Amino acid sequence: MDKLPTSKPSICRVALDTPLRRTFDYRIEADRAAPPLGSRVSVPFGRRQLVGVAISLESESEVDESKLKSISRTLDPEPTFDAPLLKLLRWATEYYHHPIGEVIAAALPKLLREGAPLVSQTEYWAATDAGIAALAAGEPKRAPKRRELLERLVAAGTRGLDVVELNEQLPGWREAAKALAKQEWLISGSRDIFFEPSKPVIAENSTSTDIRPELSAQQRQVLEAMQSSGVTRYHAWLLHGVTGSGKTEVYLRLAEQQLQAGRRVLVLVPEIGLTPQLVGRFARRFPQTPLAVLHSGLTDSERLTAWRAAHRGHAQLVIGTRSAVFAPIPSLGIIIVDEEHDSSFKQQEGGFRYSARDLALVRAHLLDIPIVLGSATPSLESLHNAASGRLTRLSLPDRAASASPPTLRLVDLRQERVHAGLSTTAVSAIQRHLAADGQVLVYINRRGYAPTLACTACGWVAPCQSCDARMTVYRQAARLRCHHCGADRDLPRQCPQCGYAVKTVGQGTERIEESLAETFPGVGIARLDRDVVRRSDELEAVVARMSGGEAKILVGTQMVAKGHDFPSLTLVVVLNADQGLFSTDFRAAERLAQTIVQVAGRAGRASRPGEVLIQTEYPEHPLLSGLLTGGYDAFASAALEERRSAAWPPFSRLAALRASATEAETAIQFLEAARRATRTLNPGAVRLLGPAPAAMARRADRHHAQLLLESADRGALHRLLDQWLPAVEALPEARRVRWALDVDPLELF
Repeated sequence: MDKLPTSKPSICRVALDTPLRRTFDYRIEADRAAPPLGSRVSVPFGRRQLVGVAISLESESEVDESKLKSISRTLDPEPTFDAPLLKLLRWATEYYHHPIGEVIAAALPKLLREGAPLVSQTEYWAATDAGIAALAAGEPKRAPKRRELLERLVAAGTRGLDVVELNEQLPGWREAAKALAKQEWLISGSRDIFFEPSKPVIAENSTSTDIRPELSAQQRQVLEAMQSSGVTRYHAWLLHGVTGSGKTEVYLRLAEQQLQAGRRVLVLVPEIGLTPQLVGRFARRFPQTPLAVLHSGLTDSERLTAWRAAHRGHAQLVIGTRSAVFAPIPSLGIIIVDEEHDSSFKQQEGGFRYSARDLALVRAHLLDIPIVLGSATPSLESLHNAASGRLTRLSLPDRAASASPPTLRLVDLRQERVHAGLSTTAVSAIQRHLAADGQVLVYINRRGYAPTLACTACGWVAPCQSCDARMTVYRQAARLRCHHCGADRDLPRQCPQCGYAVKTVGQGTERIEESLAETFPGVGIARLDRDVVRRSDELEAVVARMSGGEAKILVGTQMVAKGHDFPSLTLVVVLNADQGLFSTDFRAAERLAQTIVQVAGRAGRASRPGEVLIQTEYPEHPLLSGLLTGGYDAFASAALEERRSAAWPPFSRLAALRASATEAETAIQFLEAARRATRTLNPGAVRLLGPAPAAMARRADRHHAQLLLESADRGALHRLLDQWLPAVEALPEARRVRWALDVDPLELF
């Protein structure tokens, strides 16, 4: 095999957005400079031109020289990803065992993946010294438009005017500019477009303030503890603060400290559309600080603009959802992860399945900067890491401003009269709080009017034709919809099997809203779920109705539990609390406890006391009774002990090989072949469980199954994955399925 000369690097290894677990070698032509590491390049790939990222420079290649293609062009004069960020992406590639090209593609906005310029620039025009002298001499004399253009550019000074300004001030200026340029009285060039900071997602409500509040004694202790450990070196803190304890004020003080030192701040939130008040508070506290927001609700061009602002250092404060963990931020001083327990930080669909919270910890360690994980209900993994010394736990156990915690009470549905999901006790409490000019939150984690449509004669239940699921009833739209595949069809009036009458079974947010409107006529009611809120302006409208007092009752799903602060909200009613009590998923109890605590925390956040009613048919269940008597800490302690006894995470490590196919047997056959492939390897301390069909085996006309790998030794698990995945890829059965590896899965379907 021929080797290339070794006198200088002549080979560039490029990561391309393909499912292949490798990089690709390309020749650097002798008359061209090597691309900077971490920069984008355009290269031929088959019959296409692809955009990739330069990973390393080499003097030789294992590929025969005659088969090597050359880099078409270098797209960026500087690195798209600096060395620490490139190291993070490499780490993610190895830890999640995913193709490096797809990992890097996930860190880039779509338009950059398609070759858009790294730096946004605009054309500008300015007067030359000769032009200034000509104007002073009275030139040009018989061309009024040229004279006006020259006057404006001389007045603008050396900065000149860009094309947008020229179009606004002097339409049709370009012909005059060309003529003046021929006389060397004008010059043109290009420069970076100045970044304009993002505005808060939601307008300031009546309770908003820019005044720095007085810190509580607990907040001061937390900040002093952080400062004593140093705020310029790596340290990971778990800030466990009850809802309303002032975690955000701690974030603001930490950010202020970094900004004053000339460093930048990254804040990660689970869903930017659900935490508008956090964005608003940062924007109001730092009105002169350029702030960029990165989330999936942006258009491609908006996302590119925000990403460029971060990359160029124009944005000193970056707030974003999961993928913002990859935002290129020079001189980053601190990372803050709010609501660290939230499952939205884990990418659970598609190819590259990563945890933004975990990658944030790795990024902070690589940069040697502090990181704060905040939550009122920390994940069991984070609590375990704090107990083992990997995180430093700091607590804010009391609410700020002397607000008292809400009182929690279980409502035994076995002894209550219930109408449309609401018990007599709940209805009476709502009436009482409304009469006292309070606001009420009714929480139910089900969208639509009802989860089921059934026949009263033959027992038919409206099924989804593409999933092993029932269709959800949407009465206002007269539709049946599947929340798993998106199928949508007309709502039938009679049973399609026997022609008898059909009825709805159960309740969703739409039906609860209808029932409340009937029970409390004339009272303003708002609803907050994904069916009524799809954009930030729609969310703004709902929150504004509550903040302004127009709406007295808010009905919602999990969206209501995150980031919203309504000072007049004094009662929370939790419906259908039993939904997660008997799940086969070992994490279901943790999620239910977190949801109840988070939703309950919306009540009584100001001077008025709060009340929380939890409707249940199992008031004696240890999870519910434990939450009432011991709070989240007691629940977490018991849950961790159960996990330890069962050897489930965080006391072991998991990976799931997931597969789907048009036939159930095809998916199972692939997973069985994958399991057999481990026989030639040394699994060591790794157990293989399955394969088994998913709890909902058929979704969107595909059959799903998984093979689980579990080990108390993380190293043993990853060593096996390293050896095993190439064998899995080579299986003939792999060509007949869609498959993906999920390391540290959150959901075991």
